[in-house]
Formats: sequence, structure tokens, C-alpha cells
Amino acid sequence: MRPWWSILLVLCPLALPAGTGQAQEEHEAQSAGAQAPTSLERQTERGPVKVRVTLEPTEPLIGDPLTLTLEVTAEPGVELIMPEFGQSLDRFSIRDFVPREHIDENGSTLATQRYTLSAPMSGPQYVPPISIEFVDRRAGMRPAPEGEDAYEILTERIDFEVRSVLPVAAADELEPPLGELEPLAAPGSVTGWTWLLVLVPLAILVTGTSYWLVSRTHVRRRASAYEIAIARLDALKARARPEGAEAVDGFFVELSDLVRHYLEDRFGLHAPELTTEEFLDVAAASPDLRAEHQGFLQDFLRRSDQVKFARFLPDADYIEEVLHAAGRFLEQTREEAMTVRSDSGEAVHA
Repeated sequence: MRPWWSILLVLCPLALPAGTGQAQEEHEAQSAGAQAPTSLERQTERGPVKVRVTLEPTEPLIGDPLTLTLEVTAEPGVELIMPEFGQSLDRFSIRDFVPREHIDENGSTLATQRYTLSAPMSGPQYVPPISIEFVDRRAGMRPAPEGEDAYEILTERIDFEVRSVLPVAAADELEPPLGELEPLAAPGSVTGWTWLLVLVPLAILVTGTSYWLVSRTHVRRRASAYEIAIARLDALKARARPEGAEAVDGFFVELSDLVRHYLEDRFGLHAPELTTEEFLDVAAASPDLRAEHQGFLQDFLRRSDQVKFARFLPDADYIEEVLHAAGRFLEQTREEAMTVRSDSGEAVHA
């Protein structure tokens, strides 16, 4: 005969509630979910520069804000050239942009750019690679390869999924019920559909005739590349002159962007994406730019790079001289705006 305590050891497991094992499984599943990553991360390294890119949330709903953070760390003696605003992000709507940069007690540089984005649609999306440049000024380090201003480091592409707010079967559930059929009209009677078939073509005919009569004397005018650029330049001139390295750098970045986009719109030169050396090579091969214009571009871009990369701080006279030169270049290369007269179809210059 078995002792009483041995019988209890056999019966105790059987007396446990049936849901104990299920509760334990649910707890483990919740623990695993709690450890799921809240952001997508990519890290890239080249020489003295390390780049970390994060995107959160990992599975956003359409309409949710996306936070993209670019963190770049450079060793002492390395100059960072961060990407321009919105580089490689034209597929998204940019809600907010916060750049920061500081140097720690060891002399290392930490630069960040944080974007708040909106995805255009649900489904598979991705953040393209982003380019960061740097100049290695450490003692004993060899310069960048011949023909290059700086080294380049490229981040990895980040793929993610934007979920729809509607479930897959929602389209079928939202369809309205079919209504009852209307009784057939008596022979010879005029129904609503008959009137509709008569009135719709008549309305289209009246509207089309009115539009034709009005458009005979209507003149459409398209703004030229010159008008767009000169408006931006006038707005830049109207602002207070920048003071301090950061303000001057932003001023010259905007002025350089103005000239580069004008050249792209006016002559078809894809200037905004090219480095200074690459763009000057393209401009030299353009039959539309005379030698004096190419000389201006070379001098203008060198001055902008001197402010941006060499940390040159110009005085007020220097800034006025560059603004005047940019305006003179726009005037010399301007193209007359084109107007289209609707009654004759001919194109004339304003």
C-alpha cells in the first residue's frame, strides 16, 4: 500500500486548471511581442565616419507620421558635408525637418537630420540610399582621389510596408444593397431617363460653345525660367544680410540652388544633382553657354564652395558683389516668356 503523500504527488498535476498552460503560452507570446523592434535601422561605416539611419514605426498605417533619423559620427579632423534638405526623399511629403550638429569634448563631430514624413499610399514603400560626403583633414591622411572634392558614404535602402486602414474584405461589406426595380413606363410616356438623354447633350453643347467663345480672346502666359529665378533672387535680396557662419552658409546654399535650378529649367542641365566639378564639365560642353557665362559659373560656384566647405566668412561687400553677378547672369541668359493665343493657336513672345 502506497503512502498517502505519494498519492497526492500523482493527483496534484491533474488538479491544476486546464487554462494554466494556455495562460502561460499567451504570456510568452506577449513577452515576445514586447521585444519586437519599434524601428528599422541600417548602419554604414567608411573610414572615420559612421552612419546610422532609423525609421519608425516599423509597420505604419496610411496617414501615420514616419520619423526618419540620420545620425552621422566623424572622428576629430574630419569635416562632414551633410545631404541637402529632402535629398532622395521626393517620394514622401515632408512635414518637419530638424538638423543638428555639435562637437563633443574629444573633438568628434555628431550631426543629425530628423525628418517627419508622410507616405503617399499604402503598400510596399522604401527609403532610398542617402549620400553623405566628408573631407579627411587628419594629419598624415591622404586626400580624396584625383578629381573628387570629398569621399562619399552611401546608406543602405530601407524597405517597409504601409498598411491600409481598411481590411481586405471591407470593400464588399461597404457596397449598398440593390434597390427595387422601377415599373416599366407605359408606351408613349416620357420618363426621367428620356429627359436625361435629351438634356445632357444639350448642356454639353451649350458649355462647349460658351468656352469656345470666351477662349477666342483668352491669352495664357507661362512663367519663364528667368521669371522664376529673378523672383527668388529679388526675395533673397530683400532679406536682411546674414551674419554668422551658419546664416551665411544657408544664404549661399540658397543662392547656389537658385542658379542651379535656373540652369536646369533654362538649358536642360541637370545641375542640382552634380558636384561642382561635374557640373562645370557639363556646362563647358553646352553650346548654349558662351565663354563669359561659363567663366561666371566657375567663379560663382567656387565662391559658394569656399563659403560652404572652406568656412570662409565673407563681408557685406562680398555678398553684394555675388548677388549682383547672379542678377547680371540671369539678365544675359534670359529667355522671353511665351504666350499662347487661343483663337489662332500661335505662340508669341512677351
